[in-house]
Amino acid sequence: MTEKYSVRLESFEGPMELLMHLIEKNKIDIYDIPIAELTEQYIEYLDQFREFNLEIASEFLLMAATLLQIKSRMMLPKPPKSAESEDAEYVDPRQELINRILEYKRYKEVSNVLGDMQAKQERFFTRQPMELPVHHLPPDNLSMLDLLNAFNNVLAIRRELKIPDVLVEPEEYTVPEKMELLLSLLNKKGGEMAFEEAFESGNRSELITTFLAMLELIKVKSIKVWQPDKFSKIFITVRVGED
Repeated sequence: MTEKYSVRLESFEGPMELLMHLIEKNKIDIYDIPIAELTEQYIEYLDQFREFNLEIASEFLLMAATLLQIKSRMMLPKPPKSAESEDAEYVDPRQELINRILEYKRYKEVSNVLGDMQAKQERFFTRQPMELPVHHLPPDNLSMLDLLNAFNNVLAIRRELKIPDVLVEPEEYTVPEKMELLLSLLNKKGGEMAFEEAFESGNRSELITTFLAMLELIKVKSIKVWQPDKFSKIFITVRVGED
């Protein structure tokens, strides 16, 4: 005789969880459920609560009724095959219950995986994205990528023209010095010049310093770099009385 099974109702979320527990506890083959034994254990479980005058949820009672119905259908003799139903397949009264148990089993497996993922994620904390400081303001109507591409084009043209990088001993320049030289060159040209004119002379290192100086002047709003139309020439202009 099967050992008496006793457990608290609150240990189970619903009747399907109780059935799964009974099946796993008794190592029952889901595809060949001994419905009489399973029904007996299920009813014993509900009787435990009646002894303590505890209210049994309606879904547990509905499952008990379903098990009793399946048990009674299993006890009935199979109807004899007639000529009309000779080819009809016999439907196991347990099949619907088996399908529900298998579906619930898959649901629990997925639920356990998601639970493990949640437990791991709870150990991490996130925060809202922070606004990073802008080291260089973007040009008026150009992206920084457009400006960088323009500078690379200047270097490419110099390579094509085979302009030597170093003719004499290179002179060291700093960004502040190049900022002053750029502003001085702009004043000589009436406050505006083409982008390429800022890079007409100097070795590669000096040209890069000039480019960084130009970005710094954009940042402090001393100059603006703009393009009248897409794909047209880029200009550098001194800002006068502008925000």
